[in-house]
Amino acid sequence: KLGSDDVVFVDLRDVRELKREGGIPGAFHCPRGLLEFWIDPESPYHHAIIAEDKEFDFFCTLGWRSALAADIAQQMGMKTSHIAGGFEAGTAFGGEVSQGKK
Repeated sequence: KLGSDDVVFVDLRDVRELKREGGIPGAFHCPRGLLEFWIDPESPYHHAIIAEDKEFDFFCTLGWRSALAADIAQQMGMKTSHIAGGFEAGTAFGGEVSQGKK
């Protein structure tokens, strides 16, 4: 799905994890604690990218946060999935990683 115009990869990791470990190139960063605020169109923190008619594939480090996030986002009306095994699984299979900022 990477590179598809119909899919947005959402990195739920904390900014410190992102800086330390890098990320998936092109992924949208949304810290897990802000997700519901960014999804809710009535929230002053709403992000327009979340309202796009696309599939949103969530990931975190190991897949735990992203599984819960995908569930709540579906309940809020989004089309979602998550990467089982998270960022660590993706990099273990040779997935491309953008460099973190030290």
